Amino acid sequence: MRHTEFWARLEHAVGAGYAPTWASMHVMASLGGRTAQQALDAGVAPKEVWAAVWEALDLPASER
Repeated sequence: MRHTEFWARLEHAVGAGYAPTWASMHVMASLGGRTAQQALDAGVAPKEVWAAVWEALDLPASER
């Protein structure tokens, strides 16, 4: 997964206007106590970050 796909999926899940805010404010234990933005900035693969986001948002399996 590329960063662009990650952001498109997050925008679809929470809304385009809210995605950057959510990514920079929602801390997830599965990312080591980091936000999605912090994890991406630290070099965590977008696919791994998306898996944490998918779980945190309790999205349907079809969006995994």
